[in-house]
Amino acid sequence: MKLYVFNPDADMALGNNEENYMAPATIRRMAEDLALLPIWYARPGSGVLAPSAYNADYLKKMQQLFRLDVQLVTEPELPDYADMQVMPWGWNPAIRKRMLKGGVAESLLPSAADLSRYRRLASRANVRLLYACGGEAGNMSYLCGGEGVLVTADDFANKGREAVQELLLRWQDCGCICKSLWSGSGKGLCWYRQEEMEKVIDWCCRALRTDGAFWLEPIYNKVEDFAMEFYADGKGGVRFVGYSRFVTDGKGAYRGNLLATDMQVEEWIQTYVPLEAFHRLRESVRKGLAALGTDYTGFLGVDMMVCRQEKGHPYAVNPCVEVNLRMNMGIVAHTFCDRFVAPGGEGFFSIEYFPAQEALQEQHARDMLEHPLRVEQGRVVSGYLPLIPVTPRSRYRAFVRVG
Repeated sequence: MKLYVFNPDADMALGNNEENYMAPATIRRMAEDLALLPIWYARPGSGVLAPSAYNADYLKKMQQLFRLDVQLVTEPELPDYADMQVMPWGWNPAIRKRMLKGGVAESLLPSAADLSRYRRLASRANVRLLYACGGEAGNMSYLCGGEGVLVTADDFANKGREAVQELLLRWQDCGCICKSLWSGSGKGLCWYRQEEMEKVIDWCCRALRTDGAFWLEPIYNKVEDFAMEFYADGKGGVRFVGYSRFVTDGKGAYRGNLLATDMQVEEWIQTYVPLEAFHRLRESVRKGLAALGTDYTGFLGVDMMVCRQEKGHPYAVNPCVEVNLRMNMGIVAHTFCDRFVAPGGEGFFSIEYFPAQEALQEQHARDMLEHPLRVEQGRVVSGYLPLIPVTPRSRYRAFVRVG
């Protein structure tokens, strides 16, 4: 039996690397509001860690509509499940301490050495390795990227802010994005577009001081975002799981996923690049992930993008925007589409935040009225479905809308 835990602060906690890390208040609220989200991707017979209030009634209703073979496990009950395999959103010292304190057997948790290796593998520094894998796929006219660089503190030893400014000026024409080594969902990014140079210099100096490095890449002429999702077996084997098409805002923050089958995604990608070249890229990236030699067990995703090109083929694929060495919303959306959407159905999966609880309640009620849910044989045919209970205290919601 597996125990699934939704800890959306996984990337930030990994960057902090302290077992007593506490996430910002908004992220703690997200973890509480969306605690039950794993019911939609958990393996049958598993448990999901969440408070019983509101969640128990919601789970019972969903079990009546769908084939959900999962059970609710509360924090006080953890000692009764001490021999369960814990499946968090992502590993870090803070979630390890929480599980250990809750009563989970230490032998079933990753060691400090395991987490140290995992942290290195989750770093954006590995992006450059997968760039090389993309190049090995051949047909370079269909690939863009590879221009990013890892900027390290050693590069600026005994140098001041002027050296950082000189680096940024080299990217002035195209603009660039500076990325912290550990962050996700559009966080940890600093954009330089020929303005606010001093703020960008401050960000870079802080990243060099705290993390010892940051990743820098040009601002590409992006058309759309997508990802390839994989599963690592902990023994060096990596298998392809599926595709994910997602939407971000102007600052790169995640907004949601299209609910689409792999066949539909491949039909879409052929409007930009040949499918044969795309398949070669997929296999090359899979081999590249396996070559990292990781003993990590679990899902991981490689974010990519379709970009416009001024020369050669009009479109190309950036083969590695970043690697998410953890569960991610793309896999949630892909799994939900496979398991719970009627054949031929299309829709959208999203996570939304509302500063005021009343605004969320009003939007939730409006969506239920305007998009009535229709379920047949355990699959959504059309309509709005909240994937977690929306309560008077909720600030976040996770939902799908089909049709």
